Parts: sequence; structure tokens; C-alpha cells
Amino acid sequence: MSLTIKRSPRAPSVPLDEAIERARKVYAKENCHPAPADAVAQHLGYTNARNGAAASTIATLRYYGLVERGETKTIVVSKELQDYVYAPSSDIKRGLLIKWLRTPPIFNELLDEYVGHLPSDETLKFRLIQKGFSPEAADSCRDVFKQSVAFVGFYEEEDEGVGEQEADSGSSPEQTQIFDEPPAREPVPRDNVGSLSGVTNAPRSQEIDSDFDRIPVRLSGGRRAWIEVPSPLYIKDKERLKAQIDLLLTDDEDV
Repeated sequence: MSLTIKRSPRAPSVPLDEAIERARKVYAKENCHPAPADAVAQHLGYTNARNGAAASTIATLRYYGLVERGETKTIVVSKELQDYVYAPSSDIKRGLLIKWLRTPPIFNELLDEYVGHLPSDETLKFRLIQKGFSPEAADSCRDVFKQSVAFVGFYEEEDEGVGEQEADSGSSPEQTQIFDEPPAREPVPRDNVGSLSGVTNAPRSQEIDSDFDRIPVRLSGGRRAWIEVPSPLYIKDKERLKAQIDLLLTDDEDV
């Protein structure tokens, strides 16, 4: 009499953040060129791809979509990982993270099933067992899933939106608010701008829009710089400002 062991559904064995770091190790060596499976395994710290742990790790990277199978039994790092590494904005990175989080079918099913927030650990484990996982595999899958969701911050955007609406409803007119998108504004007449109305010797403070805060920044050698921040400052404004500063820092490193 033969004993048949039922295998649990396929699922990642490590959280998404750890998988990305491992994929980046392969990318650092091979870029997006096809590489033999044994070479990929060695980049990940294993002897060869026949090692059980190596095979599990490479399979996990494929489940997330971080690597793909190439021709003639090779492994190729996804072009999307390169996009993630060099993405100029947090919006692009977040979009890729959400896509990778949803790539494993079991993760996508759970995210579609639980909208707004995750249930208790006990409920998640029970649901995974219902989907064909053994109790031990359900524990592992649940933990990897929860860590990946937390890393991406999948539910945080919804929570922040609710929090901002509550804050807006109870705030006083004097409080500074940060909005998702700027409201429509009337164009400023050119005659109201000092340098455009014929006033060429107006003090610097009069040239600055009254809706801007001018923040001094001390630099080396006794120098100073100023950052002009509009009020109100919107969420997407902050992301664009950060992206521009990151770009300036990258330019400095290339010099």
C-alpha cells in the first residue's frame, strides 16, 4: 500500500523585502542577462542549483516575478527589478512592490479577500488550510505573507486617507492641511508680481509669493541656501521634492 503525501500549494518561502535583496545580488553580478542556474545559486551563497535551499530560493524569486526562466535552462533577472533600482520616484517603486506582492496567486487571493485590513492570525491560518495548506505550511505562508504586506504598506494608504478625512472634518481654519491634490486656483495677474509690474528695485522679501515659506539652510564655508516651500504643501509635492533632491545627490556622486 503506497502512501501519498499531499503537497501544499506553491508559495514564497521568504518575505518580499528579503527576496528583493537576494534578487539584487544576482542583478549586481549578471544585470538582466541570462545566467546558468548554478551561477545564480552561487551568487545567492549556495554551491549549486541542486541544493534544496537554493532551489527553494530561486523558486521564491520566480513566484514574486523578480526572476524569470530564460532559454536553455537559464535564469534572468526581471527588467522590473532594474526599473525598481533606478526608479526616480516613490510612486513607481510602490507600484512595482504592489505588483510583486500580488504576483504569487495565493497572496493575490488573500488581498482580494481581505479588504481594508487583515484578519487575526488564527483566521488566516484556517483560511490557508482551507486552500490546501498543511497546518505547518499554513503557519509559514501566513508569516511570510504578513511580513510582505507590512513591508509594502499595502493597507497604509487606505488608513491614511481615512485619517486625513477625519482630521479635515475636525480641524480649525487656522490649521495647516496637506491634501492629496491641490484645489483649483485663480491665476495670479501679472501686475501683482513685483518684477513684472515694473518694480525692479523691490526688496527680495516682496518678490516672494506670500503663499511661500522661505527656509534657510546653512552650508559649509559660511554659505547659505534657501528652500521655498508653498503653503499648503501637498503629499505629491513632497514626493517630487524628495525625488529632485535624490537626483541632485546622484549628480554629485557622479562627479
